[in-house]
Amino acid sequence: MQVNRRQFFKLCAGGMAGSTIAALGFMPEKALADVRNYKLLRATETRNTCPYCSVGCGILMYSLGDGAKNAKSEIFHIEGDPDHPVNRGALCPKGAGLVDFIHSPNRLKHPEVREAGSNEWKRISWEEAFERIARHMKADRDANFVEKNADGVTVNRWLTTGFLAASASSNEAGWLTHKFTRSLGMLAVDNQARV
Repeated sequence: MQVNRRQFFKLCAGGMAGSTIAALGFMPEKALADVRNYKLLRATETRNTCPYCSVGCGILMYSLGDGAKNAKSEIFHIEGDPDHPVNRGALCPKGAGLVDFIHSPNRLKHPEVREAGSNEWKRISWEEAFERIARHMKADRDANFVEKNADGVTVNRWLTTGFLAASASSNEAGWLTHKFTRSLGMLAVDNQARV
């Protein structure tokens, strides 16, 4: 059988069409079904920093919520921020599992206090927590502040309380933390990066 070039292409095209129809199982509705929407299409993107270690990787958190009054958005996906200069989109296993941390039933969401001699934690308001911390700090500083050492040299130090700073903070927040703690006279200032 002699076939010219045009006939050869027609035969090839017919063969491909026939094999495609056979591969679809003669059910074009499956092949023409709508494509599933991208899950982040309607989500709100929020940039943040991973809370785990001192590296300070950037993360992108995606939440869904219509923004209506009294409606809470819920985070459903977290990934590394590709534009962040620290991690460039990569996350360690702990950072990649942040969505489980957020939705954990054991996650502490409110300040709690355990009074001396008690074995139970009770929930308190944020205002009460801040006021309580400030009251304890002031009482300790008033009782233990050292203005002058044994030689009469002014030292203005407070040695009985320390401060643990956040390692993923910006340079500006770190500078403010340092100025605040040093202005109180604290010498025991450390960073979470070393813990």
